[in-house]
Amino acid sequence: MHDDGWFDERVAARYDDASGEVFDPAVVDPTVAFLADLAGDRPALEFGVGTGRIALPLAGRGVLVHGIELSEAMASRLRAKPGADAITVTIGDLATTRVNGSFALVYLVFNTIMNLTTQAAQVACFRNAAAHLDPGGCFAIEVMVPQLQRLPPGDTFQVFENSEHHVGIDEYDVATQGLISHHFELVDGTWERSSMPFRYVWPEELDLMAQLAGMRLHERWAGWTREPFTSESRSHVSVWMTPGT
Repeated sequence: MHDDGWFDERVAARYDDASGEVFDPAVVDPTVAFLADLAGDRPALEFGVGTGRIALPLAGRGVLVHGIELSEAMASRLRAKPGADAITVTIGDLATTRVNGSFALVYLVFNTIMNLTTQAAQVACFRNAAAHLDPGGCFAIEVMVPQLQRLPPGDTFQVFENSEHHVGIDEYDVATQGLISHHFELVDGTWERSSMPFRYVWPEELDLMAQLAGMRLHERWAGWTREPFTSESRSHVSVWMTPGT
């Protein structure tokens, strides 16, 4: 029986609605423009393609997109959407699964690197990306900057959302770089709780993972519209490059 991990049928069924803000064109359009520029006229591979939030509009820009996705439930939502026939999806782990061909761009978005909950798995993800890339190809990641500086001394919990329908609380474990995101969602009049484990990772640590995979940092920004990355940035978009020909 296939293991969908944390993104089972229950989560997949309402994923798009629950993540509605990241489907806003104001978020999607600059993301797609950035990635299309990196891909050029060559294929792109998305690690953790999910329900196709980025892959579908990127394919709509003329980029040939392949996706790797662990959750069959999420992939089935993608396959049911208009334009999905242009995207080939392989079910598997983004740290180890290989697909045929080579790509100008491998990318993962929306903190997906943190779904790999060990440093070894994150290193393997970088090596897997490098193995799929053309000479001079790019690996792009969008991920949060750990918000430890905003935690009072001794505290481990941080509320990141508090609305009428959703309360989100991150629980940090600095000894292991562990992070559990607790979600309380109002569904059909009843509050439901779900908790998902992650491993947070620092920008410089990601640079070292890239170096171990034979890549170097090409650019780093605070967001998809290339805002400068500073010590106050809460997320970053980083691009590493393989050696050219």
